[in-house]
Amino acid sequence: MKRILFLAAMFLAPCPMLQAAAQPNIILIYADDLGIEGVSCYGADKHKTPNIDRLAASGTRFTTCYAAPLCGPSRCLLMTGRYAFRTGGITNSSWRNGGPGAKSADEVPMAKLLKQSGYATAQAGKWRQVGETPRDWGFDEYVTDPTAGGWYWKDTYEKNGEQINAGKEVYNPDIIQAYSIDFITRNKEKPFFLYYAMHLVHGPILRTPDTKEGSDLYEDKIAYMDKQVGGIVAEVEKLGLREKTLIIFSADNGTALSYPNTVGGRMINGKKASMLEGGSRVPYIASWPGVTPAGKVSTDIVSIADQLPTFVELAGGKLPEGVKIDGISLAPQLRGEKGTPREWAYVQLGAHWFVREQGWKMNEASELFDMSDAPFVEKPVAAAEDTEASKAARARLTAALADLNPAAGKTDGGDGKKPGKKKKGKKKDKAQ
Repeated sequence: MKRILFLAAMFLAPCPMLQAAAQPNIILIYADDLGIEGVSCYGADKHKTPNIDRLAASGTRFTTCYAAPLCGPSRCLLMTGRYAFRTGGITNSSWRNGGPGAKSADEVPMAKLLKQSGYATAQAGKWRQVGETPRDWGFDEYVTDPTAGGWYWKDTYEKNGEQINAGKEVYNPDIIQAYSIDFITRNKEKPFFLYYAMHLVHGPILRTPDTKEGSDLYEDKIAYMDKQVGGIVAEVEKLGLREKTLIIFSADNGTALSYPNTVGGRMINGKKASMLEGGSRVPYIASWPGVTPAGKVSTDIVSIADQLPTFVELAGGKLPEGVKIDGISLAPQLRGEKGTPREWAYVQLGAHWFVREQGWKMNEASELFDMSDAPFVEKPVAAAEDTEASKAARARLTAALADLNPAAGKTDGGDGKKPGKKKKGKKKDKAQ
């Protein structure tokens, strides 16, 4: 009888090997300055992105994802899963000049949580605006560069804290691509997390290795970005890891001001650095064959903050206790379940913020906008003109902002002023 009970216990108890096998590899590809109008499966009229489109067809494309409107705050939101007024990651320069920008010692970063679940972790590409080093934030290894913007035709880069001289001018995105593939190959026998932070398509707008004389350089950058996404997917397939790997493609903020594009013949309202729809609305595609529904289009609202709790849940880990995580796990939706979709997304840049639900938006000045024709039109709705629907939305979003209370959070300059205000004499940080 004891032997029977012992054997039963063995079969019923969780098997560490089986549990580990269920952990997906996670590759997060984070494009730079790419709004939805830069991706053809989101309806872009000009740009063609066949590899990204195939990734969407193999998984689920979310139509309504929000980052922050600038690079630094967006990456801080990503790494911490927490809103800017909690971390201090409010503008691009928040972590410098004595500002209260997020510090790794004060947060529980995504990569550290995944390491606790047995993941190998690597960061590849753009980093500087987060502050400190990727290793401080939990990455085992990394390849990056000294800039906050585009790092293209150069002869140096940084690997694990050391400057590497390539000996000749090389296209840095190729260095990042090669390193990413090498990391995947070296870690194919265990779960891994790769944060692939592309420089494409951030300025300056320069030729790519595929550019032909007389071609459109910006269009070339879009095409090269798409080519590199396809290359990562192909390598994962070649290694026999595709059904074990969740690949997510998204971006840090909307398209830069100089590169307008249309969707269905209409301009997106707003661009990078603006608090309009085009400033923070970005593509979000998730593909994990055999798990994520293929060819599905979801209107669920997504925040870049949602990545941390999603990845931790998929890894079988636990969120930190005593820390307010603002992200909501998307793991159920990635498994084809209903889950608990967000009621609204919160977006902040400096002293400006808004909450956005399906159909409505309210900003820090309590101004309400009808978003029924977004992302093309944001129609102000005065209180005197309220309908029953707008009045109800006004009440919901007012309550949401009151509960968040961003004005009581961390400020930007370390000087006790309201978020976004700087000390006199400080130059505006132009690197975005």
